[in-house]
Amino acid sequence: MSDPHLTPNWATSALLTIDVQRDFLSEAPYGVPGTTEALPALAALAAAFRAARRPIVHIVRLYHPGGQDADLVRRTLLADGAAIVAPGSAGSAIAADLLPPGAPPLDPELLLSGEPQPLGEHEVALFKPRWGAFYRTRLDELLRGWDVDTLVVAGCNFPNCPRATLIEASERDYRLVLADDAISRLHDVGRTEITGIGVNLRSVQAITGALHNASLSRQEAP
Repeated sequence: MSDPHLTPNWATSALLTIDVQRDFLSEAPYGVPGTTEALPALAALAAAFRAARRPIVHIVRLYHPGGQDADLVRRTLLADGAAIVAPGSAGSAIAADLLPPGAPPLDPELLLSGEPQPLGEHEVALFKPRWGAFYRTRLDELLRGWDVDTLVVAGCNFPNCPRATLIEASERDYRLVLADDAISRLHDVGRTEITGIGVNLRSVQAITGALHNASLSRQEAP
C-alpha cells in the first residue's frame, strides 16, 4: 500500500533537470558516462511536463576559470587549467534536446547573480554553486511560489548532484520521484539508499502517463 505522505501529487509537481550540459555529456573530455545515452528519455520527460503545463527548472553549474567558488574537490583541477562549464562557453550550454523551442542561450551574468533565467513558459534555468540544488539558491522560494509539493529529479551523475538534491528536498518535505531511466550513473546501492528516505523510483513512461492522467482529471473537473 502506498504511503500517503510519499505518494506523488502530479497536479502540483515540477521537474528538475540536473547539470545536463554539454561539458558533462558522455563524449566530452570531462563527461559523465551514460549522460548522452539518457538524453532521449530526458527530452521525453521535459516534453511531458511542458504538455502538462507544469514547471521545469534546469539546474546548471558554472565554474570560473581558476576554480574560485567551486567544490573543493574540483578546485585543483580548475586551477590547473581545466575548462569545464566556464561561464559563457559552449560547453556550459544545456543540451539542446532538453530545451523548449526558441530558448535563449544561458545568461551567465544573470545566473551567477542567483536569479532564475526564463527559457520558456513555466521553464527556467538556475545556477547552483555546489552539489545540492537548494544550497545558496532560490529554488525553494520558486517552488513554493508555484505551489509545488512534488519534485521529479533527472539528469547527470546520480552519486553527486542528484543525490544531494534529493536529500535536501527530503529535508524540506517535498514528495520525491527519481526518473530512474533518465539519469546517469544510478547504481543498485543508490536505489536502495534513496528509497530508504522516501524517494519513488519511476520510469519516464510511468511519469509521463501519470502527468497525462492528472491533466485529464483537471480538464474533466466541474
